[in-house]
Amino acid sequence: MSLLITNIGCLVNVANPKQAIQGNELSILPTIEDAFVLIEHGRIACVGNMYELELLVPQFPNQVVDAQMAYVLPAWCDSHTHIVFAGSREGEFVDKLKGLSYADIAAKGGGILNSAHRLAKTPEEELFHAAMIRINEVAKLGTGAIEIKSGYGLSFEAELKILRVITRIKNESPLIVKRTFLGAHAYPLAFKDNHAGYLHLLINEMMPAIASEKLADYVDVFCEKGFFSVEEMEQVCNAAAKFGLRPKLHINQLNSIGGLQSAINLAALSVDHLETMTHQDIRDLAGSSVIGTLLPTAAYFLRMAFQPAREMIDAGCKIAVASDFNPGSSPSGNMNTVVSMSCIQMKMLPEEAINAATIQGAFAMEADQEAGSIAVGKRANLIMMKPLPSLAYIPYSFGTNLIDKVLLNGNFI
Repeated sequence: MSLLITNIGCLVNVANPKQAIQGNELSILPTIEDAFVLIEHGRIACVGNMYELELLVPQFPNQVVDAQMAYVLPAWCDSHTHIVFAGSREGEFVDKLKGLSYADIAAKGGGILNSAHRLAKTPEEELFHAAMIRINEVAKLGTGAIEIKSGYGLSFEAELKILRVITRIKNESPLIVKRTFLGAHAYPLAFKDNHAGYLHLLINEMMPAIASEKLADYVDVFCEKGFFSVEEMEQVCNAAAKFGLRPKLHINQLNSIGGLQSAINLAALSVDHLETMTHQDIRDLAGSSVIGTLLPTAAYFLRMAFQPAREMIDAGCKIAVASDFNPGSSPSGNMNTVVSMSCIQMKMLPEEAINAATIQGAFAMEADQEAGSIAVGKRANLIMMKPLPSLAYIPYSFGTNLIDKVLLNGNFI
């Protein structure tokens, strides 16, 4: 099947970088005005200016869509989510409004343990159908690639159940899906005083089974006071490396405890959250190849200080942004909101935020050869916007759905 989209007012992020963008280069967002895109077999076959159309595409396909000068962007690449979960946690939302902290709620059995308790009782089929509803919702909001973590199981059976659900989503959804094993999300109550026992379960029972069924692409650990120490994170990651699982790690959400420096030494693909960054943390991240994935909607929901994106970009860090879609601290997968909040609350320029939510997110889950920018050979995962006065209008008009159509693999959804 071939599709030609003509009269595009502005084709955004027409590039094919070979590595993640660093520092102030994030503000460079290549565009083509008055453009066209030719799609063949679900992939981008040709792009150019309208005045080149007859030369570059001498024979038009049967399906031609006039964009009527709309902006067209690559679909969002959401590189950090927990989209497979059982039930919402609005009761804890009310607790937060009453003054309880994230740690307070966790201490009384809420938070991650609450979700784990619910998930253990939920059948796999029910989890899948609930997750697919969310997947379809975020797809309509422009997401074309997504990373999904386990971590609400915290037992052998439940962690594998989640990863099987994620794998089924990967196989049945039109989105690009990456799978992360986050068994080290919290210590279950049965192992509260037996960390060595739970680490043994993670490393010697869960990981071999996951590798045998090929259920994960990455490993994650929540490295934080009251959760997993730096040394415990290293133990999990070193064991995971033997199964080919590269780290994508929860780091510096509440405290800076040396996890970032350890993650760099572990050659992590990304370090995610980063609400709490010292000057040394920023310098160390800037001097590494690790991508810092910022989750502004989580900081917003938890009423925490936002990540210091401006300082990190100016220091030369590689930055991505993602939704952290989960029931406890970011119950939204709307990447349009993430982009807007990145500008309004983290002082990112519109070009920086769009790069961070597209090509940088793709690099943060190794999907850059397939998604994240508009380049020949990549999947035709595109967002067609409603009429816009400028690119900056996307984050500026934060309360309006500006998306007209979404294409995944060259098909309108």
